[in-house]
Amino acid sequence: MVDATATCEISDDARARSNVWRLAAAQALTGANAAVIFATGAIIGAQLAPSVALATVPISMYVVGLAAGTLPTGAIARRYGRRASFMIGAGCGAAAGALGALAILYGSFALFCVATFLGGLYGAVAQSYRFAAADGASADYRPKAVSWVMAGGVFAGVLGPQLVQWTMEIWQPYLFAFSYVVQAAVALIAMAVLWSVDAPKPQPADLAGGRPLLQIVRQPRFIAAALCGVIAYPMMNLVMTSAPLAMQMCGLPVSDSNFGLQWHIVAMYAPSFVTGSLIARFGAPRVVALGLVLEAAGASIGIMGISAPHFWATLFVIGVGWNFAFVGASALVLETHQPSEKNKVQAFNDFLVFGMMALGSFSSGQLLANYGWTTVNLTVFPPVLLGLIVLAISGWAKSRKPIAAQAVELADRGV
Repeated sequence: MVDATATCEISDDARARSNVWRLAAAQALTGANAAVIFATGAIIGAQLAPSVALATVPISMYVVGLAAGTLPTGAIARRYGRRASFMIGAGCGAAAGALGALAILYGSFALFCVATFLGGLYGAVAQSYRFAAADGASADYRPKAVSWVMAGGVFAGVLGPQLVQWTMEIWQPYLFAFSYVVQAAVALIAMAVLWSVDAPKPQPADLAGGRPLLQIVRQPRFIAAALCGVIAYPMMNLVMTSAPLAMQMCGLPVSDSNFGLQWHIVAMYAPSFVTGSLIARFGAPRVVALGLVLEAAGASIGIMGISAPHFWATLFVIGVGWNFAFVGASALVLETHQPSEKNKVQAFNDFLVFGMMALGSFSSGQLLANYGWTTVNLTVFPPVLLGLIVLAISGWAKSRKPIAAQAVELADRGV
């Protein structure tokens, strides 16, 4: 006799696999939004801002948008379904491109910051793609679903910087203006792709029950997952945000920074083709630890020199490290909640990650302008060490937990 639970899981995984391809395509298109902003934001900021120390504020506003959009994204998805949040996010992406172009044409620093903030809201919704891919999937398939959606970012790494390279001089003398027009068009294409995702509106029964958020986030496993995400993403963002402007300050051309950013984004997402399998084989904590170590290794390369290859290698290695650490931390989050708790827990996790990222992002311009590129890279090491220590403590605590207590915890999560 065929086990009914196994049959249900196979059916759910078939639906999840169908969604994965659509969400991966959306990830590729949405990632172009971030690539355009990170490739041009600091450079445009330096041209429009009253002081070079404020050059990275537009990118910081993007990160503020990421943080500000996470909790509303979860609330909208919980009330109206994920598709509604996807549509709103893509609309913000199209508006970001249109306003970004207008800001460059009219020389408005404030309007450009509004545009990048809207781009951040779009990015916040995009962060939920990885969790949406795991909806209804079996426990074994969830890490793979998350990593395959993240793999869509590989194409964003090619599309975004090349989009900038091909379009940045079309509306002379307004450098990058047409790039933002094209970015708006790409967001509209992403909207069409997201409309086809099978993400039905939650039923009332799906919204009932669940533990209080405070009880969930006090779990050692959640604390370790959230803290490692808080470390992995902001540290990568600190280096990525500063690198294009640092390269310009070192006399390197925009084409070199575009090339470095392109391969950085490829490095961020290409490992996703295998990250899920690595998590399944070695466990999420070990993959997260490897990612944090690679981020520190990338920062070490940045300290060694300021030639273009040094910048490229730094961005590439930190990108790979981010993938292992962030995808692994996301997989850990999926282990901490029941299905009825997913939206609030996932949104809260992303709020922590991008809230901390926003705080760090505002200081990146000042850090680079006042203390230099070496200091930016040195900043990576203390948080990485903290993350490794917390992971080790979490693993030790789990190994000492009685088997009966672990069984109760799994039952509480509906596993």
